[in-house]
Amino acid sequence: MAENESDTPKKPISIYDILTILIEQLSAVSWQKLGLQPDSVTGTISVDLVEAKVAIDLTAQMVQHLESQLDEEDKRRIHSLVRDLRINYVQKSQGTSD
Repeated sequence: MAENESDTPKKPISIYDILTILIEQLSAVSWQKLGLQPDSVTGTISVDLVEAKVAIDLTAQMVQHLESQLDEEDKRRIHSLVRDLRINYVQKSQGTSD
């Protein structure tokens, strides 16, 4: 017999769960503000490098608080995300796309 969801003990959401969600959302906004993904509301591509930088910087700061909770593979993945965002920001701010 399958266990009922109400029988499963629930634990409170941790700050690390919230940080993970925020990092995912801010990185998505970063890609949008870099003009590399369509805006989730309008569906259009637009570039706002000032807002992109804020979103990228906040993502990087949150990663610092989260990384102690991650295994090595997840640390590499999340650091690659921040690196890729920063590289793309530099390329966009210099007017290059490669």
